[in-house]
Amino acid sequence: MNRLPSLAVLLCAAALASCEKNAVQEIAGTVAESRIKFFNFGVNAPGVNFYADETKMTAISSGTGVESTTGVTYGGVGAGGLYSAIEPGQHTITGRIAATTDKDKPISTLTTTIEDGKHYSFYQSGFYNTTTKTVDSFIVEDPLPPTIDFTVAYVRFVHAISNANPLTLYAVNASGQETAIGGPVAYKNAGAFVAIPNGVYQLRARYTGSSTNTITRADVGFSLSRVYTITARGDITVTSTTATNRPFLDNTINR
Repeated sequence: MNRLPSLAVLLCAAALASCEKNAVQEIAGTVAESRIKFFNFGVNAPGVNFYADETKMTAISSGTGVESTTGVTYGGVGAGGLYSAIEPGQHTITGRIAATTDKDKPISTLTTTIEDGKHYSFYQSGFYNTTTKTVDSFIVEDPLPPTIDFTVAYVRFVHAISNANPLTLYAVNASGQETAIGGPVAYKNAGAFVAIPNGVYQLRARYTGSSTNTITRADVGFSLSRVYTITARGDITVTSTTATNRPFLDNTINR
Protein backbone atom coordinates (compact mmCIF):
# COMPACT_ATOMS: atom_id res chain seq x y z
CA MET A 1 0.00 0.00 0.00
CA ASN A 2 2.89 2.41 0.70
CA ARG A 3 4.91 1.62 -2.45
CA LEU A 4 3.16 4.08 -4.80
CA PRO A 5 3.52 7.18 -2.55
CA SER A 6 7.15 6.27 -1.89
CA LEU A 7 7.83 5.98 -5.62
CA ALA A 8 6.23 9.37 -6.21
CA VAL A 9 8.47 10.96 -3.57
CA LEU A 10 11.57 9.49 -5.18
CA LEU A 11 10.58 10.73 -8.63
CA CYS A 12 9.96 14.23 -7.31
CA ALA A 13 13.32 14.27 -5.55
CA ALA A 14 15.07 13.20 -8.75
CA ALA A 15 13.30 15.91 -10.72
CA LEU A 16 14.31 18.58 -8.21
CA ALA A 17 17.90 17.36 -8.17
CA SER A 18 18.07 17.65 -11.95
CA CYS A 19 17.16 21.32 -11.65
CA GLU A 20 19.81 22.17 -9.07
CA LYS A 21 22.80 24.25 -10.15
CA ASN A 22 25.20 21.55 -8.99
CA ALA A 23 23.40 18.68 -10.69
CA VAL A 24 25.51 16.53 -13.03
CA GLN A 25 24.94 17.67 -16.62
CA GLU A 26 25.61 15.93 -19.90
CA ILE A 27 28.25 18.08 -21.62
CA ALA A 28 29.87 15.49 -23.87
CA GLY A 29 29.99 16.44 -27.53
CA THR A 30 31.49 15.11 -30.69
CA VAL A 31 35.28 15.22 -31.04
CA ALA A 32 36.62 16.80 -34.21
CA GLU A 33 37.68 14.18 -36.74
CA SER A 34 40.54 16.26 -38.18
CA ARG A 35 44.00 16.04 -36.58
CA ILE A 36 47.17 18.15 -36.53
CA LYS A 37 50.73 17.69 -35.27
CA PHE A 38 53.21 20.52 -34.52
CA PHE A 39 57.00 20.68 -35.08
CA ASN A 40 59.48 23.40 -34.09
CA PHE A 41 62.20 22.88 -36.71
CA GLY A 42 63.10 26.56 -37.15
CA VAL A 43 66.87 26.80 -36.60
CA ASN A 44 67.66 29.01 -33.54
CA ALA A 45 63.94 29.58 -32.93
CA PRO A 46 62.84 30.04 -29.31
CA GLY A 47 60.49 27.62 -27.61
CA VAL A 48 56.86 28.20 -28.56
CA ASN A 49 53.31 27.20 -27.80
CA PHE A 50 51.25 26.48 -30.89
CA TYR A 51 47.82 27.98 -31.46
CA ALA A 52 44.95 27.47 -33.90
CA ASP A 53 43.37 30.94 -33.99
CA GLU A 54 43.15 31.79 -30.25
CA THR A 55 43.00 28.18 -29.07
CA LYS A 56 46.22 26.96 -27.47
CA MET A 57 47.01 23.56 -28.97
CA THR A 58 50.27 22.74 -27.14
CA ALA A 59 51.70 23.67 -23.73
CA ILE A 60 54.02 22.10 -21.17
CA SER A 61 53.23 22.00 -17.45
CA SER A 62 55.94 22.36 -14.82
CA GLY A 63 56.24 20.33 -11.62
CA THR A 64 54.23 23.00 -9.79
CA GLY A 65 51.31 22.76 -12.20
CA VAL A 66 52.08 26.18 -13.70
CA GLU A 67 52.62 26.31 -17.46
CA SER A 68 56.29 26.06 -18.34
CA THR A 69 57.94 28.97 -20.14
CA THR A 70 60.02 26.51 -22.16
CA GLY A 71 57.40 25.51 -24.72
CA VAL A 72 58.23 23.28 -27.69
CA THR A 73 61.92 23.92 -28.26
CA TYR A 74 63.94 23.52 -31.48
CA GLY A 75 63.86 19.94 -32.72
CA GLY A 76 60.79 19.20 -30.62
CA VAL A 77 57.28 17.99 -31.42
CA GLY A 78 54.21 19.29 -29.62
CA ALA A 79 51.97 17.08 -27.48
CA GLY A 80 54.63 14.41 -27.18
CA GLY A 81 54.44 13.69 -30.90
CA LEU A 82 50.71 12.95 -30.80
CA TYR A 83 48.03 14.47 -33.00
CA SER A 84 45.67 17.11 -31.61
CA ALA A 85 42.02 17.32 -32.63
CA ILE A 86 41.09 20.38 -34.67
CA GLU A 87 37.80 21.50 -36.17
CA PRO A 88 37.67 21.55 -39.98
CA GLY A 89 37.60 24.96 -41.65
CA GLN A 90 39.95 27.91 -42.08
CA HIS A 91 42.42 28.52 -39.24
CA THR A 92 45.36 30.80 -38.57
CA ILE A 93 48.11 28.64 -37.08
CA THR A 94 50.76 30.42 -35.02
CA GLY A 95 53.81 29.54 -32.98
CA ARG A 96 54.00 31.99 -30.07
CA ILE A 97 56.98 32.58 -27.79
CA ALA A 98 56.61 30.66 -24.53
CA ALA A 99 59.28 32.55 -22.55
CA THR A 100 58.47 35.45 -20.23
CA THR A 101 60.24 37.91 -22.54
CA ASP A 102 58.06 38.56 -25.61
CA LYS A 103 55.51 36.18 -24.10
CA ASP A 104 52.92 35.03 -26.67
CA LYS A 105 54.51 36.97 -29.53
CA PRO A 106 53.81 35.08 -32.79
CA ILE A 107 57.00 34.16 -34.65
CA SER A 108 55.29 32.01 -37.30
CA THR A 109 51.87 32.58 -38.85
CA LEU A 110 50.08 30.54 -41.49
CA THR A 111 46.45 30.67 -42.58
CA THR A 112 45.23 27.35 -43.93
CA THR A 113 42.09 25.30 -44.51
CA ILE A 114 41.69 22.06 -42.55
CA GLU A 115 39.51 19.50 -44.28
CA ASP A 116 37.16 17.24 -42.39
CA GLY A 117 38.67 13.91 -41.33
CA LYS A 118 42.19 14.65 -42.61
CA HIS A 119 45.53 14.66 -40.74
CA TYR A 120 48.16 17.40 -41.00
CA SER A 121 51.63 18.38 -39.79
CA PHE A 122 52.59 22.01 -39.17
CA TYR A 123 56.28 22.93 -39.24
CA GLN A 124 58.28 25.93 -38.11
CA SER A 125 61.25 25.76 -40.46
CA GLY A 126 64.16 27.63 -42.00
CA PHE A 127 66.10 30.15 -39.88
CA TYR A 128 64.83 32.33 -37.05
CA ASN A 129 65.35 36.05 -37.76
CA THR A 130 66.37 37.67 -34.47
CA THR A 131 65.64 41.16 -35.80
CA THR A 132 62.08 40.62 -37.03
CA LYS A 133 61.52 37.71 -34.62
CA THR A 134 59.99 35.58 -37.35
CA VAL A 135 60.58 32.16 -38.84
CA ASP A 136 59.25 30.21 -41.84
CA SER A 137 56.35 27.82 -41.52
CA PHE A 138 54.43 25.39 -43.69
CA ILE A 139 51.81 22.69 -43.41
CA VAL A 140 51.50 19.33 -45.18
CA GLU A 141 48.71 16.80 -45.26
CA ASP A 142 49.47 13.41 -43.73
CA PRO A 143 47.51 11.09 -46.06
CA LEU A 144 47.72 8.00 -43.86
CA PRO A 145 47.10 4.72 -45.71
CA PRO A 146 43.34 4.00 -45.53
CA THR A 147 44.05 0.30 -45.05
CA ILE A 148 47.13 -1.06 -43.32
CA ASP A 149 49.17 -3.98 -44.61
CA PHE A 150 50.39 -5.57 -41.39
CA THR A 151 53.36 -7.17 -43.16
CA VAL A 152 55.15 -3.87 -43.93
CA ALA A 153 55.97 -0.44 -42.50
CA TYR A 154 55.15 2.88 -44.19
CA VAL A 155 57.65 5.75 -44.50
CA ARG A 156 57.58 9.18 -46.16
CA PHE A 157 60.00 12.12 -46.37
CA VAL A 158 59.44 15.81 -45.52
CA HIS A 159 61.95 18.56 -46.42
CA ALA A 160 62.27 21.36 -43.81
CA ILE A 161 65.81 22.71 -44.57
CA SER A 162 65.50 26.10 -46.25
CA ASN A 163 69.09 26.23 -47.58
CA ALA A 164 69.06 22.76 -49.14
CA ASN A 165 68.12 21.76 -52.70
CA PRO A 166 65.50 19.04 -53.30
CA LEU A 167 66.50 15.80 -51.56
CA THR A 168 65.67 12.14 -52.05
CA LEU A 169 65.60 9.85 -49.02
CA TYR A 170 67.04 6.33 -49.25
CA ALA A 171 66.73 3.48 -46.76
CA VAL A 172 69.48 0.82 -46.72
CA ASN A 173 68.73 -2.53 -45.06
CA ALA A 174 71.13 -4.90 -43.30
CA SER A 175 71.97 -6.58 -46.62
CA GLY A 176 73.00 -3.29 -48.20
CA GLN A 177 69.94 -3.05 -50.44
CA GLU A 178 68.98 0.59 -51.01
CA THR A 179 65.36 1.68 -51.45
CA ALA A 180 64.29 5.17 -52.49
CA ILE A 181 61.51 6.54 -50.29
CA GLY A 182 59.74 8.28 -53.15
CA GLY A 183 61.38 10.85 -55.42
CA PRO A 184 63.04 14.25 -54.92
CA VAL A 185 61.30 16.46 -52.34
CA ALA A 186 61.72 20.25 -52.30
CA TYR A 187 61.75 22.52 -49.26
CA LYS A 188 58.33 22.82 -47.58
CA ASN A 189 57.06 19.67 -49.29
CA ALA A 190 56.34 16.06 -48.43
CA GLY A 191 56.69 12.84 -50.40
CA ALA A 192 54.21 9.97 -50.47
CA PHE A 193 54.17 7.15 -47.94
CA VAL A 194 56.11 4.15 -49.23
CA ALA A 195 55.69 0.57 -47.98
CA ILE A 196 58.95 -1.15 -46.98
CA PRO A 197 59.75 -4.34 -45.03
CA ASN A 198 60.18 -3.87 -41.30
CA GLY A 199 63.73 -3.82 -39.99
CA VAL A 200 66.64 -1.59 -39.06
CA TYR A 201 67.83 0.79 -41.78
CA GLN A 202 70.57 3.27 -42.50
CA LEU A 203 68.99 6.48 -43.83
CA ARG A 204 70.63 8.61 -46.51
CA ALA A 205 69.42 11.85 -48.11
CA ARG A 206 71.02 12.94 -51.39
CA TYR A 207 70.66 15.66 -53.98
CA THR A 208 69.24 14.68 -57.35
CA GLY A 209 71.90 13.12 -59.59
CA SER A 210 74.47 12.91 -56.78
CA SER A 211 75.98 9.78 -55.25
CA THR A 212 77.21 11.71 -52.19
CA ASN A 213 75.16 11.41 -49.04
CA THR A 214 74.16 14.88 -47.84
CA ILE A 215 72.56 13.72 -44.57
CA THR A 216 72.77 10.30 -42.92
CA ARG A 217 71.31 8.60 -39.88
CA ALA A 218 72.22 5.12 -38.64
CA ASP A 219 70.15 2.34 -37.15
CA VAL A 220 66.56 3.53 -37.55
CA GLY A 221 64.00 0.83 -36.84
CA PHE A 222 60.69 0.54 -38.70
CA SER A 223 58.07 -1.80 -37.21
CA LEU A 224 55.30 -3.74 -38.95
CA SER A 225 52.07 -1.79 -39.59
CA ARG A 226 53.57 1.46 -38.28
CA VAL A 227 53.54 4.73 -40.27
CA TYR A 228 56.57 7.06 -40.05
CA THR A 229 57.65 10.50 -41.22
CA ILE A 230 61.34 11.25 -41.71
CA THR A 231 61.97 15.00 -41.81
CA ALA A 232 65.17 16.77 -42.81
CA ARG A 233 65.86 19.78 -40.55
CA GLY A 234 68.81 22.02 -39.62
CA ASP A 235 71.42 24.02 -41.52
CA ILE A 236 72.82 22.19 -44.55
CA THR A 237 76.13 24.08 -44.33
CA VAL A 238 77.02 22.77 -40.85
CA THR A 239 79.57 19.94 -40.94
CA SER A 240 79.78 19.21 -37.21
CA THR A 241 78.29 15.86 -36.20
CA THR A 242 77.25 17.14 -32.77
CA ALA A 243 76.03 20.72 -33.34
CA THR A 244 72.38 21.29 -32.48
CA ASN A 245 71.71 22.93 -35.85
CA ARG A 246 73.48 20.27 -37.94
CA PRO A 247 71.52 18.64 -40.80
CA PHE A 248 69.45 15.90 -39.20
CA LEU A 249 66.86 13.30 -40.16
CA ASP A 250 64.05 13.33 -37.60
CA ASN A 251 61.92 10.20 -37.14
CA THR A 252 58.33 10.61 -35.94
CA ILE A 253 55.55 8.00 -35.78
CA ASN A 254 52.27 9.00 -37.44
CA ARG A 255 50.41 5.84 -36.49
